[in-house]
Amino acid sequence: MSRNEIIRAWKDPEYRSRLSKAEREQLPAHPAGLIELSDDDLLAVTGGKPIPIPPNTHAWTCTHPCTVMFCSSFCQ
Repeated sequence: MSRNEIIRAWKDPEYRSRLSKAEREQLPAHPAGLIELSDDDLLAVTGGKPIPIPPNTHAWTCTHPCTVMFCSSFCQ
């Protein structure tokens, strides 16, 4: 497999799916490593810094069916 074919297989899921099983097994690991994160992993991402708590809000588990991390007027 040429270098261009390997790169295309990494980038193009349709192209990769058309490769034979033997060809897919010969592909080297993608240099970026894991490229998909679970929902739990994504919820834990903060960019390596603590999340600042906005003024006039409280950090607690929200019982309101929303996706905000800090409740303000919705959950007081």
